[in-house]
Amino acid sequence: MRAEPNEVSEMTSQVLFGEIFEIIEWTDKWAKITTTFDNYTGWIGRLQFIMLGHLAYQDLTQKPSPLTYGTVTQAWKKSDNTVLYLPIGSSLSFLEGNSCKIGNEKFEIIGPKGDIENFGITAKSFLNSPYLWGGRTHFGIDCSGYVQAVFRLHGTKIKRDASQQEEQGTLVSSLKEARLGDLAFFNNADGRVVHVGIMLNDKQIIHASGKVKIDSIDEVGIYSEELKLYTHTLHSIKRHDKLAV
Repeated sequence: MRAEPNEVSEMTSQVLFGEIFEIIEWTDKWAKITTTFDNYTGWIGRLQFIMLGHLAYQDLTQKPSPLTYGTVTQAWKKSDNTVLYLPIGSSLSFLEGNSCKIGNEKFEIIGPKGDIENFGITAKSFLNSPYLWGGRTHFGIDCSGYVQAVFRLHGTKIKRDASQQEEQGTLVSSLKEARLGDLAFFNNADGRVVHVGIMLNDKQIIHASGKVKIDSIDEVGIYSEELKLYTHTLHSIKRHDKLAV
């Protein structure tokens, strides 16, 4: 997904296999969309999706599709006998047995679809994933995309960007009360929230900065042992009470 309708525009997010969206504007080669899952708007190429009928779209909005939980899941595309490699968090629309469908295209899911892990295990499964602005998978991910992906796999819907995510949840009054699954937010010199990570406990945070990694955190912010300095200034800590960890 790009900020503007051209190939060199900034990538702001990614649309994964099976995810649905509404089209709000067209050009010859591009479509401006708003994703159904998190109401995020951007441009994608017109060759990157299949149109659905109104009833099919309505069915998928009313009954969200199962997700893939493996780092990579193989899907056999029956029409041309090729294999797609689906990243974690892909949506298996109209799943029946091991077969899912997008429009008239059918895909056979090869091997296990994956099982949900303990929250901490899911969060740590992304360790060392490279940082990619707009990314949402193990093969490249940004700080808020990482948080959103982990939470989504555990049944909690949160928004896409760190500044949006900070508006959700309930405030944790102090760092010493932080626990696994709480979100820590960090601000720039102007006070604007620009970074987010997942608390593992009241002293450690896992976040995407250069790569997904575990760092120390205190009342000042994140301290990087690699760089021997504070890299992010603590703004607030929020909790999603319905999150099962």
